[in-house]
Amino acid sequence: MSNKLNSINISGRRLEVRSIEPADQTLPTLVFLHEGLGSVSLWREFPDRVAQATGAGAHIFSRHGYGQSSTLEGKRQPDYMHREALDVLPALLRELGIQKTILFGHSDGASIALIHAGAGHPVAGLILEAPHVFVEEITLRGASQAAVSYRTTDLPNKLARHHRDADKTFWGWHDIWTSPSFRDWNIESYLASITCPALLIQGEQDQYGSVAQIDAIAAAVKGATSKHMLPNCGHTPHREQGDLTLELVTSFLRGLPS
Repeated sequence: MSNKLNSINISGRRLEVRSIEPADQTLPTLVFLHEGLGSVSLWREFPDRVAQATGAGAHIFSRHGYGQSSTLEGKRQPDYMHREALDVLPALLRELGIQKTILFGHSDGASIALIHAGAGHPVAGLILEAPHVFVEEITLRGASQAAVSYRTTDLPNKLARHHRDADKTFWGWHDIWTSPSFRDWNIESYLASITCPALLIQGEQDQYGSVAQIDAIAAAVKGATSKHMLPNCGHTPHREQGDLTLELVTSFLRGLPS
């Protein structure tokens, strides 16, 4: 199974993309959408494990302001996830020639996947890891605690291994999530339009969101859902409970209609 790393120009910005060739050309293509401080490299080997276990091809990309993609200019606005879901992601899928996709979204990436599917874009399935559909106090506390860590620990050096400009990446994420203008952000209106199957995964000790997030999704979407709260797990199940997450993901993918 071959890998290649390149960049694609979308709306004048370069996006870092890693591609995994499929073993089975008939399967939908997985597209991995990272968290609010994520990137191509921060997914580590997990996309390869999913591709190896299922035979599906995959594309993993860093959004604008992350990884080795174009750096962030100015401040993020409250609609930044909508712009990613409604403008950037459709353009990227067209550029990559993807006809049938399964979106694997983590945190912010899961929210982007929900907006994209809820707006009527065709999606064969959703894998949603620690998704957000509204702002919670636990999320704001987690962002504030992350800011303390960024100022007082070696977190900047750790993020610098994965991002072209770690300061812009971190504060771009922190500042929008803690902004008063973002407090009423809510994407629940998109959920009722989602008809594809969805796998919902969250850690029981998630420091950025409660079970209320996946409960709201399961109650509102029209497609079949499979909901899992993972023990001894925080905000990143694919790293903290990698084997269990892989098992859930592969089982979900094998159960999708052909």
